[in-house]
Amino acid sequence: MSTVKKAKTAASKTTKTVASKPTKKALIVWGGWDGHTPKPCADLFAPWLESKGFQVVVSDTLDAYADKDQMKDVNLIVPIWTMGELKKEQWAGLNEAVLNGAGLAGWHGGMCDSFRTHTSYQFMTGGQWVAHPGNIIPHQINITAPDDPIVKGLKDFEMVSEQYYMHTDPSNEALATTTFSGKHGNCPWIKGTVMPYVWKRTYGKGRVFYTALGHVAADFKVPEAMEIVKRGMQWAARERIKPEYTSA
Repeated sequence: MSTVKKAKTAASKTTKTVASKPTKKALIVWGGWDGHTPKPCADLFAPWLESKGFQVVVSDTLDAYADKDQMKDVNLIVPIWTMGELKKEQWAGLNEAVLNGAGLAGWHGGMCDSFRTHTSYQFMTGGQWVAHPGNIIPHQINITAPDDPIVKGLKDFEMVSEQYYMHTDPSNEALATTTFSGKHGNCPWIKGTVMPYVWKRTYGKGRVFYTALGHVAADFKVPEAMEIVKRGMQWAARERIKPEYTSA
């Protein structure tokens, strides 16, 4: 009798262990042009992801995308790589992972100026940088989807950084925009152009988040910029968004 009770208890404990929530896995891949401070950005966000329960792998090689064992169960991919070249097997691994449900979340040139000649990659991300007239200038970021959890509770805010002019996919769901004044960079014809600046989209079964914010790691001292990226990563990984900062 007592043996039966012990067996039931042991079985109960075993069942409880099996049912526990598995740790989500995040992959941060940094490199390329140093002007976008890829390593400081990786060092900024990796500990935060770990604090949210992610098992984080940080890699400084694009070959990480070709590692089948690593990519088969990754939940979140954070690319921080500007002006590189993506090999066939690297692209195949990244593409398959996102198509099968991995989240992709990134910012600025680290995600949307990564591989200028790779149109299939741009089809995934939803955009490609083409210019930043005037270089470092003050500009306004306008929240356009105030009920979306990625930007909910945030007011319009100002950045002093590069204002990205981009070619974007019309299927993107824009959450925030910026408007060009035409006063910078000797291109007055863009006056009044409204540019998507934070967006989300789907790619296969995967969620893709992007913001043009974040020229350098120091830009994330602006609390709205930091908060938007944190929430975007949670959304892409299918985690419940837990706001840490609000301004509205």
